[in-house]
Amino acid sequence: MASQWLKARQTKYVAYLITYVLVVIAVITVANVLADRYNKSYDSTSNKRYSLSDQTAKIVKGLRQDATIRYFNHSTRFDQGKDLLDEYANLSPKVHVKYLDADKNPEDLALGVKNYENTAVVAIGNSKEEAASMTEEGITGAFIRLLKSSTRTVCFVQGSGEHQIDDSDKEGFSKFKGELAKDNYQTKSIDLLQKAEVPAECTTLVLGGPTHDYLQPQVDAIKTYVENGGRAFFMVDPPLKMGRLEIADNGPLTDLLAGWGVTPAKDLILDMSSIGQLMGLGPQVALVTSYSSQPIVSGLKGNATGFPISRSLDIKSTDKTTVEKLFDSSTSSLATSDLSSPAVNIRDPKNKSGPLTLAAAGTYNTGKENSQGRFVVVGCSAWASNRFIDFNGNGDLAMNAVNWLSSDEDMISIRPKPEENRNITMTRSQFNVVLATSQFVLPLIVVVAGIAVWWKRR
Repeated sequence: MASQWLKARQTKYVAYLITYVLVVIAVITVANVLADRYNKSYDSTSNKRYSLSDQTAKIVKGLRQDATIRYFNHSTRFDQGKDLLDEYANLSPKVHVKYLDADKNPEDLALGVKNYENTAVVAIGNSKEEAASMTEEGITGAFIRLLKSSTRTVCFVQGSGEHQIDDSDKEGFSKFKGELAKDNYQTKSIDLLQKAEVPAECTTLVLGGPTHDYLQPQVDAIKTYVENGGRAFFMVDPPLKMGRLEIADNGPLTDLLAGWGVTPAKDLILDMSSIGQLMGLGPQVALVTSYSSQPIVSGLKGNATGFPISRSLDIKSTDKTTVEKLFDSSTSSLATSDLSSPAVNIRDPKNKSGPLTLAAAGTYNTGKENSQGRFVVVGCSAWASNRFIDFNGNGDLAMNAVNWLSSDEDMISIRPKPEENRNITMTRSQFNVVLATSQFVLPLIVVVAGIAVWWKRR
């Protein structure tokens, strides 16, 4: 009797059902345990707006002591900051988040927060910083200000037609200045014509595309600065002679760079690749998508950078310097030595074929312990200007170069990207077309298709 019951069809079905239920319960249990232990998510947005950037991850995961983020808001509105702050807490066990309602906890007013609605204060040890905004950029900026409390000054040379950090026009460097401020760098302009000496406070010296020749005393001041352990960022444009656009050869400066192993060529790079055209770029913009393993650019893989009006560089190491290539122009590029005519013969046998070196980084052996000079050379300056610094990875490249020059290698990363405006603007006629299509045309198609099917089956 028992054997017959065990062989019965109903018994088998019940056994199958119990097995399935147990398997489902086991899977759900394991999934919940893993989800609780490993907080993982996938961000499918184009600019990863719901994921923390590489810069934030690098900073938070590198914390050596506990950090506390105190979030102030009304208790009924804590959810406004919870998603973002949970992402910080998930990056490192050293990050602790506290949610505070100043109305219910008046003792927290001692922190000196100006606004207790949707505000965060980051504290590490005995130091604290209020986030400029409840965004990743604002909160990560507070971490940076706490971790990089020492003064670091980036000095921009002026007086010979360079891009200016207070110029908000398209050719200015005001956006570059703003990005430096986010990483807690101070900026100032210096004039080596008035005093041929780089101030001691300059952590990094930037020469942003001089259009006039530097005098020998200026070049000597730069040489002395780097060879005594200073750090310099050179952006040197091709010496064009086209109508009103005239850029000096700047022989003394190029001779200095050549002595360190980086020789700027007297040419103009043109990029003939179809990719650049698809991105709306003309041949005068050299597009770069491949980088070396040098720390400045190793994290830029997968990001394009663009360099309008650029020249090639010939590089080699010397007995005092070690020079590394950062990146080349594309294989579809060429370099013409005709710098006086806007009409270029791409079949001219004198043209150099790509890829061509566009940027290099080098170190200078001063012979002193812990006093290494560093320099970065890019054969273009407009790539860091207001009109181009927001192009894909240009801003990250500019900041990474300054980070490396300032020995802030822990800051080198891909930074938070601003939110994209995805609003669609339509004319009245376009709106009427969309309205008619959605309310009349598409429903009519469904109705006609239904009638056709019914008629066929009938």
